[in-house]
Amino acid sequence: MKIGTEKNLHITYCTNIHTGEEWEKVFANLQQYLPPLKAKLSPDKPFGIGLRLAAVAAKELLQGNTLSQFKSWLNEQDLYVFTLNGFPYGQFHRQIVKDQVYAPDWSKRERLDYTLQLVQILAELLPPDIEGSISTLPLSYKPWFKGNQFVQTSVMESASLQIAQLVEQMVRIRTEQGKLLHLDLEPEPDGLVENANEVIDYFQKHLLPIAGDYLTKHLGITQETAEQYILDHVRVCYDTCHFAVEYENPILVLQKFQAAGIQIGKIQISAALQVNIPKDAQQRQLILEKLQPFAESTYLHQVIARTQNNRLIHYSDLETALPNLEKTTDEEWRIHFHVPIFVRDYQLLQSTQDDIVNVLNMLQDNHFCNHLEIETYTWEVLPDEMKLDLPASIQREYEWVLTNLLTKQLIPS
Repeated sequence: MKIGTEKNLHITYCTNIHTGEEWEKVFANLQQYLPPLKAKLSPDKPFGIGLRLAAVAAKELLQGNTLSQFKSWLNEQDLYVFTLNGFPYGQFHRQIVKDQVYAPDWSKRERLDYTLQLVQILAELLPPDIEGSISTLPLSYKPWFKGNQFVQTSVMESASLQIAQLVEQMVRIRTEQGKLLHLDLEPEPDGLVENANEVIDYFQKHLLPIAGDYLTKHLGITQETAEQYILDHVRVCYDTCHFAVEYENPILVLQKFQAAGIQIGKIQISAALQVNIPKDAQQRQLILEKLQPFAESTYLHQVIARTQNNRLIHYSDLETALPNLEKTTDEEWRIHFHVPIFVRDYQLLQSTQDDIVNVLNMLQDNHFCNHLEIETYTWEVLPDEMKLDLPASIQREYEWVLTNLLTKQLIPS
């Protein structure tokens, strides 16, 4: 839904929290959850949707008159789609996902074809005068290459050429339809681009020169114009969980991106687990017991530890980190597990909720992004004591964000 009048902010939640990859199931979830939620949160104004479409659903939505029927339903319900989650290509619930969430990566044709379908869908659904965003994976998964710089560089070059073809299509849509769409790379731990410096390095060394050269040849434009097109249509999805796990200061990240001309296209509002590690052995044992249920088998839960001298140590998954907890000299762990954003303390554990508050604070003085998407997708795999009624939980997350935005005077009270 739109927030405020002067600042064109739109907030939604990502429908990747609902199970089902085929369009029939996706649509059934939308029919079940969206109208009641709108009635409670935005009864008199249009209500936005952050739509997650797997490849199979995207293909089905483009068959026959399915897309036009969906568009009619949106209009009837006073709903609108302004952002898509194009990160997970296939299955995302109730089976082992782990590193396969990155497949196919951006070096593969299947990833381009899928994202082109998302572009086509969003261009049709997007209301006038609103930007459209599509979040996507951070190119690939770094551990697949085991530090082989040659292979990593090759993947980045292939990815840049594929993204250039996507930019070409988005430029045509903007020229012909007047709709601005952007692809938002989503850095996260162990992604091929996982932090601010790696994002900037990728843009400057690979994306701008390679995609720029492609666009100059295919659109008959200058390199300068081509690079501006790229910066307009390729941005960053700032996931507050992911950047917190990387121990990155939101203010410094924004300054770095703005200095490099890189825009933030979407903010995903999410919280990571945070653990301050005590010296007492008995306390560590209690923390170990608390963390054990979070080491579940569906998703990757990368851990980044901070040592006494502020050195960062990466663990590929929580299950590989836990055996080190009792004897570690680490002072803090941050864990890629999207916990509910409205809770700060979980007894011996905490969340990185403060990072969300800092980002919302920043929006007050520097309106650097229009799209806010709540993304707690782990409701099914949370420990039992943290599981709540799903509709009530979604509503509570909205209300927490809106309360913080009201506090910062971003929207009229």
